[in-house]
Amino acid sequence: MAGILYTADFESAIGTLRVASSDKGLAYVELPRANGRGLMGWHQRHGEGARLQEGYEPNRPFIAQLVDFLEGKREDFDLPLDLRCTPFQTTVYEELLRIAYGETHSYAEVAAAVGRPKAVRAVGAAAGSNPIPIVIPCHRVIASGGKLQGYAGGLHTKARLLAMERSGTGNGQLC
Repeated sequence: MAGILYTADFESAIGTLRVASSDKGLAYVELPRANGRGLMGWHQRHGEGARLQEGYEPNRPFIAQLVDFLEGKREDFDLPLDLRCTPFQTTVYEELLRIAYGETHSYAEVAAAVGRPKAVRAVGAAAGSNPIPIVIPCHRVIASGGKLQGYAGGLHTKARLLAMERSGTGNGQLC
């Protein structure tokens, strides 16, 4: 799939985010302090020949919803997505989208919900490969004992996102 992936960087309540979108929708969100893979690594694996081009305007609706979410002004997203992933990852991401704002599920609960109760590690790998964190809320997935585990933007960011959602104040304060 050749074409263009429009990229834009913007400031948010959790730091600088980078997004990439196509004519189909939001394809990638890079968190601050991402674990090293970043946009270029994702583009090499999933860009399918698309050319990267700076483009704030095509990304405006995606940026606006992300900013609103991180400021506590919205609890969910209404965005077209351009997911480039395996069928199993798609199934996991669809299940993650069912986790309500302010709630968490364990990796084991997600594995059971997708009909693969023994695939806990595979669910963790899929969550770790999530190209659209925050929008696909992999931050809401925790270890069975309640411990925070793995997040591309770091556990501190995961904890802040969960605290913001649990506060329910809607004032945009990231604890």
